[in-house]
Amino acid sequence: MQDKKTDTGSKNAKKANLLDHHSIKHILDESVSEGSITSTGLVVSSKLPRFSDLYKLTIASADPKSISTGKPVKFTKSVTQWFTKDGVLVEGLFWKDVEALINDYAAEPNKKK
Repeated sequence: MQDKKTDTGSKNAKKANLLDHHSIKHILDESVSEGSITSTGLVVSSKLPRFSDLYKLTIASADPKSISTGKPVKFTKSVTQWFTKDGVLVEGLFWKDVEALINDYAAEPNKKK
């Protein structure tokens, strides 16, 4: 059946070099700008200290005094959760955590505390 089209994924895959924080920031900026967070801009910071497996990712507003500013969100996770036993990165697991963080940031202004 040659007429059958194969679905390569309805979502465009986005790739980033985990060792390059600029690459991660660029992908995050694209992901967030596709959503509803466009009024203030974002500050995205990532940190993987030397000799540590704990990766820290933070998303915050570039203008903390703006009315539409949400509270900063962050996660700290062991990078070992995103790799197989053979040392291969499972990008889907990483992006699942990143997208959850983006969704947390996007939902934050709607919460009244």
